[in-house]
Amino acid sequence: MVTKLCPKIILEGTRLTGKTDIALALNEHPRIVGVRKYRYHSPIVSAEWNGFTNAPWGASLINFEERDEPVVLETYRTWARLFELYKYYSWIIDRFHISTQAHRLFYAEKRYDFSWLEKRLVKLGFRLVFCWRKPESFEEARDRRLKISSHPSPYDDLTIFIREQEVVQEFVDASLLPKLVVDVTDGRVDRIVTHIADWLEATGGLTAPD
Repeated sequence: MVTKLCPKIILEGTRLTGKTDIALALNEHPRIVGVRKYRYHSPIVSAEWNGFTNAPWGASLINFEERDEPVVLETYRTWARLFELYKYYSWIIDRFHISTQAHRLFYAEKRYDFSWLEKRLVKLGFRLVFCWRKPESFEEARDRRLKISSHPSPYDDLTIFIREQEVVQEFVDASLLPKLVVDVTDGRVDRIVTHIADWLEATGGLTAPD
C-alpha cells in the first residue's frame, strides 16, 4: 500500500533568507511529495502575493494598508477553510501569518492575534519552519540579491533586516505550531531541504493527522 504524502509546511523568515528557493525545492523533493515521473503543478502559496492593488510591488497580506485589514483577515479565513477542505493534500507556504504579524508590529506598531488561525492549522498538521540567518551574513546575501533584483531600494539598510528577523523570531517562539529553526547562512538549499525532510519524517509531519 502506497502512503500518501501530504505535508503542510509554512516557511517563515525575513527577506534574504532564501525561503522561495527552499519552497521550490521542497515542492519537488521525493521525500517530501513523493517520487514523480513528470513535473507536477502542486501549489506554493505565499502571503507576499500583491493582489490588492493594480501596481508592481503593491499591497499584500504582509504590507497592506489599514483600510485593507478586513480583506486581509477574510483572505486568511478563506485560506484556512480551503486547507480544511483539502486536508489530504500537500501545502507549502512561502511566508504566511507570522510575516503579517511581524511586519505590522514592526512598521505599524500593531499586534494581530492569529491564535484562531493557528488552532485550525495545528489540527490539519501544519508545521512551521523558521529560516534564520546569522546577522553578520546579511551583507553578503544582499550583494547576491542586488545582482538580480529589479527593485533594489529595499535592501539599502541592513539593520532593518536584522531587526525584522528578531521580530519574526518573537512570533515564531510564541507560535502554537510544531516548529523547526534552520540556519540558512550557507545558502545550501540541498542541506536545508534534507534537514527539513529528516525532521518531518521523525515527527510524523509527512502524512495527514489521524
